[in-house]
Amino acid sequence: MTPTYTAYSVMKDSGVEWLGKVPAHWQVAMTKRYYVIQLGKMLQSTPNGMDDIEVPYFKAKHIQWFSVRSTDLPRMWATPDEIDQFGAMPGDLLVCEGGEGGRCGILKQRVQRCIIQNALHRVRPKQGSRNDYLQYVMNAVAASGWFEALNEKATIAHFTREKFGALRVAIPAHCEQTAIVNFLDHADRRIRRYISAKQKLIALLEEQKRAIIHQAVTGQIDVRTGRPYPAYKDSDVDWLGKVPEHWEVRRSKRTFTPRQELARPNDVQLSATQAYGVIAQEDYERRVGRKVVKILRHLEQRRHVEVDDFVISMRSFQGGLERAWQSGCIRSSYIVLQAVTELVVGYFGYLFKSVGYIAALQATANFIRDGQDLNFANFCRVDVPFPPKEEQQLIAATLERVTMDVGSAIERSRREIALLREYRTRLIADVVTGKLDVRAAAFTEEAEGDPELFDEAERPEPLDEADGRVGEGARL
Repeated sequence: MTPTYTAYSVMKDSGVEWLGKVPAHWQVAMTKRYYVIQLGKMLQSTPNGMDDIEVPYFKAKHIQWFSVRSTDLPRMWATPDEIDQFGAMPGDLLVCEGGEGGRCGILKQRVQRCIIQNALHRVRPKQGSRNDYLQYVMNAVAASGWFEALNEKATIAHFTREKFGALRVAIPAHCEQTAIVNFLDHADRRIRRYISAKQKLIALLEEQKRAIIHQAVTGQIDVRTGRPYPAYKDSDVDWLGKVPEHWEVRRSKRTFTPRQELARPNDVQLSATQAYGVIAQEDYERRVGRKVVKILRHLEQRRHVEVDDFVISMRSFQGGLERAWQSGCIRSSYIVLQAVTELVVGYFGYLFKSVGYIAALQATANFIRDGQDLNFANFCRVDVPFPPKEEQQLIAATLERVTMDVGSAIERSRREIALLREYRTRLIADVVTGKLDVRAAAFTEEAEGDPELFDEAERPEPLDEADGRVGEGARL
């Protein structure tokens, strides 16, 4: 039977704001009392002496919560003494020194003669303490907002060795640390598997949505029946292949032409985004929660955009053409396209974002120069299908419904992932601050737990092998 987790019977005031009350038998002390903290070294790009050795090293970008990436490490030069002093070995806890909120992970892989850069602390436990316990404590410290408060008070927002060593934490006995680590490791593995299953579901739904859009806009499926059309013809276009017999295939320049009008006096500044199309810059900032770079030069060269125009952006080779949902102006480096024939904008909105069209657009550029922009000439080289107008309308309406259904399922899974992560953060904080007593749930020398809770067969299972099935999802 799975044990019930309750509070400890006797608590005391820790005297530390982020900790609150802790179990009466726990020690509250500075981190440096229980751990040896070593800040990394500023490395050199060239050897300074005959004994210098080129070695791989860790920096902050290699550290994620609860993990350390040890592949593709950069290399710098260090002396044998520096390698001894700043070396990293399996079991070391590596903690970010910059403004990363105490992000840390335990190194598990052995890397020959590897050292740490000065953007990291290396932590090793003294007798009676565990690195994996401190790893969970650091996560709770970050969740409490302690790092943000520390940075607000500092001229330079660095988690220095002195600040780290002075951080007051709650330390139970070694056997209780082991119980806590066992419990949280098990909970973390299960939560990660649930999250992995949700992420795989999202990926499958995204793939399904892309496939449905491509099949519908290229005529591989008749959206009225969900099956292929009765008769097809060769389109003479490589990326299209065969199309329904009654469809046209048109040159792109017969459907759209560049809009030459410059910005009007009262035009709002627009942003061309892959996620949201062409929308007001202020609206984009609100959606993503951050500011974007503003145009300060050559304002008179900005281009006017009307609703339902399309924009060839700097990233169109990655994500297709962007539909304008608002009128305004956009920077002069973008190409604005307006329709020159009667058509259904919704259909072309899906066509221009389909995987087949994007691949065809990519094939028109050699990308020899980094950051090469697509232009109207590239656009003109990709011929497009042109169903009857009524059919364009039907395809657009069907895809709108399907993408909404799939989008709702994706958003629901994302909310569930967010809740799982929030639960994991709260659980870790409650356990390492003594709000929950989990000793009965883990194997230690002093407490036996439920054998099913820590089934040995479960331990080696990779985190990405989620136990979940995908439903049928949306249909046409």
